[in-house]
Amino acid sequence: MCGISVVVKLNRTAPDHVAAAGEVAQSSTDSAAKLELEKRLYASLEQIAHRGPDAQGVWVDPTSKVGLGHCRLSINDLTPDGSQPLHDDTGHVHAVINGEIYDHARLRDDCIREAGYAFRGHSDSEVAVALYRRYGAPEFLRHLRGEFSLVLYDDRTGEVVAAKDRFGIKPLFWTISKAGGGDSSDAAAEHELWVAAEMKAFLPLGWKAEWDVEAIALDTWSLGSNTTFKGVKRVEPGYYMKVLPDGTIKHEQYWEFDYPDKKQVETRSMEQMIQQVREKAIEAVRLRLVADVPVGIYLSGGLDSSAVAGITKHLVEERGESMGSQKPTDRIACFCVKFGTDMGFDESEIAQRTADHLGVQMHTIDMTEADFARHFEDTVWHNEQVTCDLNTVGKWALSKLPRDLGFKVILSGEGADEVFAGYHWFLGDFLLEADHSQPQDPLQQDPKLREALHEQVRDHVRNKDRNLGTTTTTLRTLNGEDGENGDGNAEEGFVPYLVSFGMSDVDMLHSSLRPLCAERARLRAVADSWSAEARANIRDRWHPLHSSMYSWNKKQLPAMILTVVGDRCEMAHSIEGRPPFLDHHLVELVNGMPPSVKERYQPPPQGNSNENGDVNVGFGLQSGKSAWWRSDNNGKDDGNLTVFSQFWEKWILREAARPFITDELYRRRKHPYTAPVTWPRDGPLQQMLQRLLTQENVDAVGFLDWPAVAASLEAGFAGERPEDKADPTALRRCLLAAGYVVIAQRFRVATAVVG
Repeated sequence: MCGISVVVKLNRTAPDHVAAAGEVAQSSTDSAAKLELEKRLYASLEQIAHRGPDAQGVWVDPTSKVGLGHCRLSINDLTPDGSQPLHDDTGHVHAVINGEIYDHARLRDDCIREAGYAFRGHSDSEVAVALYRRYGAPEFLRHLRGEFSLVLYDDRTGEVVAAKDRFGIKPLFWTISKAGGGDSSDAAAEHELWVAAEMKAFLPLGWKAEWDVEAIALDTWSLGSNTTFKGVKRVEPGYYMKVLPDGTIKHEQYWEFDYPDKKQVETRSMEQMIQQVREKAIEAVRLRLVADVPVGIYLSGGLDSSAVAGITKHLVEERGESMGSQKPTDRIACFCVKFGTDMGFDESEIAQRTADHLGVQMHTIDMTEADFARHFEDTVWHNEQVTCDLNTVGKWALSKLPRDLGFKVILSGEGADEVFAGYHWFLGDFLLEADHSQPQDPLQQDPKLREALHEQVRDHVRNKDRNLGTTTTTLRTLNGEDGENGDGNAEEGFVPYLVSFGMSDVDMLHSSLRPLCAERARLRAVADSWSAEARANIRDRWHPLHSSMYSWNKKQLPAMILTVVGDRCEMAHSIEGRPPFLDHHLVELVNGMPPSVKERYQPPPQGNSNENGDVNVGFGLQSGKSAWWRSDNNGKDDGNLTVFSQFWEKWILREAARPFITDELYRRRKHPYTAPVTWPRDGPLQQMLQRLLTQENVDAVGFLDWPAVAASLEAGFAGERPEDKADPTALRRCLLAAGYVVIAQRFRVATAVVG
């Protein structure tokens, strides 16, 4: 993992000739311009030095038209040969790369054997340059396996290529500005393209941050290439950007999510599919154990991280695999965050039982209310965006723990819910339509049962989200082309692009913006962000569960999950996070499997329960029901727990991981990583929010409604009397507003003009 900052002058003329390696044309060299560009790039890298504290490097081409900057977190090849910017073996291709390329030893051997490429060192990043030389763009990207963002300059053609991995694990932003900063609309000025791993790297280059109020109001800032800032874009997952010498910029897609035709009958047996997933998961973990530094694991009380830990133990102890640079006798190190058992959201006890079972070493960090308050602002600064859940603060603090103990690489369970349908709201779309790929499945043979179960699930999800202070909107998916009346023709579903834990809260926006926030306009914007091919697949080809997963994975996965509990919190402490479940070989395999192996229907035998009322659901006794599957109805089930007990989320992952996890984890329901939402009045959190959310600060943002924010500050915290309950929705609204205040202050964002 590393940081990159790049400056490219636009409207460059095509090179008159291909220079020999190292040739400097004195007539075109401007030493002052070169030194100035180097100075700007080093200043930019300082803003993101946390991404790469081990080394910095800058390269500027002889014409001072292209400058590449890189700060390095040394993971593979710790020698100077692994430093960047990188140059190919002819000296004509120059690159800066952030992330990790897996299976690089095989790729290296192929490039040497088939193309005669002469490598300088042994870093994984150098393989990307060799593959570009061999295949060109975009074909070289299809050979890269891992998480990455990169910028490459080919001085033979004058073209610049910027690309991001398939899922958006590694960030990459770009903007166009007048040289040295200023108004990019000035046609007479020389314009520059800036590309960086984090937007804060633009500040020393002369960037003046400005809110994109419409994107914030419509909640489109997390869609496609959008951000919360005007003129700042992100390279989309699975895309590459090509910049031609004349300044033309092209965006093209090299990878996309795909799912099978819903009418196609599955011919593989359950056993075959389980074994396929198991083999691919083991392979994905094995590849991510390779490093020249120690490797650890984030371990929670859930299935996903426990599966990673169990597979790792299997690989190290039974197959003799090395875990980074650790000795074979070293115990596997795991890391967990503890929220406190009285908060109702803590999983550290289950994680410890898993660690004890596996015989691994557990390191735990305790998060108190004061810790959440103390780290909130730094977390927002590193995330560069708002979120309404304090889980991001917990992850920020957790990521400091392994670094303090000498670890640079950590495996995590991120992405499993997105790949295997782990979220509760996916069940609604699963039940919308029969799974025709599994015609012998009892649920598919009984439409009335499926429809009745769907009604129960819909009500349960609405109630549960209300109690957590979030919203699930049941809506028309807009997956068909609108008719003349604009009503659309899609059936109703839970398509979850508005679940999002409050990505944008209409009620806290300035009153003049609320007409922009009509539900239909927001939904239309989401559907319009999909390609025509994807809309056709949603309309005609994919099962509703897969359509729902596609929608979530195009928005929430890259813009939220992989940002606020992924890369940005990890890299804040110079930690490289590796998510094996987002190995694209594994993802493509699972995407091609039926909906019914992701959400599995297995009704409980009639009357089969124990004295505590725990239901036997066919997998053994479901003990210790998670709070996630209950309402806040005085501690009683909300009447719909029964329907959820008949389904097992991530069923095929559960089966594939069974040899590597405890019986407790095999049976345990999904509990998403979220922080507590109920806090006392006048405690550290409310005091922190009161300090940030003054009328002066709120008005300085420009698009927030002060009365709504002030009311939320009062309602979001619990008083001493039983009737003074905390309103989780109000707390989440406060966190969003406070996040905007922090960004406004630290990025020096101009006050938005609205009304």
